[in-house]
Amino acid sequence: NIAMAAQMTDAHRRFLQVLMSHGIMEGSEARKLHRCCCEIHKVYYAHDKLDDFISTINSHLQPLFMQIRKGMSEDDGRAHYALVNLAETEVTKMASDYTENELELFRKTMDLIISSENGFASSTDILNLADQLKTKKMKKKEAEQVLKVFVEDRWLSERNGEYTLHTRCIIEMEQYILSNYQDVARKCNICHSLAIQSQVCESCGIGMHLPCVRKYFRTQTEPRCPQCNDFWSCDIP
Repeated sequence: NIAMAAQMTDAHRRFLQVLMSHGIMEGSEARKLHRCCCEIHKVYYAHDKLDDFISTINSHLQPLFMQIRKGMSEDDGRAHYALVNLAETEVTKMASDYTENELELFRKTMDLIISSENGFASSTDILNLADQLKTKKMKKKEAEQVLKVFVEDRWLSERNGEYTLHTRCIIEMEQYILSNYQDVARKCNICHSLAIQSQVCESCGIGMHLPCVRKYFRTQTEPRCPQCNDFWSCDIP
């Protein structure tokens, strides 16, 4: 049975191809795709076995230094799946799609987002960096266009002129961000994955994703920090 479970079937291959063409997929879409692939190729299907199904694919992707990773949307806490290249640092991987000064703008945007208190950077602050690029200065109009492309390619998300890292970017760049921003990047105290948009305890400094904050304090009459037990002073979302 174990040998059978580890076998890669056409259902696994189809799932991988569709995920590759999407880049990232929301959990409910991935579950639908899992079912669809199993039905088309007449392979055993169980609705609660998606993670096992993906583990089989991952065992075959390992020699290629690739992996399907599961992550969480910082907006609503929903699971997402993305295909990640482990062989290259993620910013190098982006180099095949963007010019050097576009990449520099992305890095500077990422600096602003990660070092901010709420995980967002305003378009004004980002556009002010455009004429300070070392590689080649960028006109504001040009920079606006580049930001639009980063949003379309799902490296950034934009809401009312404020930019944050897209779920795809967080899943793919988690290790890069944790090792390159050691002073400011933090993991969520609840789910232990990288937290960009988070609330921070004023007493001990631990951070929590907003969906994790919501879930953790749902049943508590008085919100207290899970680490130091002091009163949680942030507004519960």
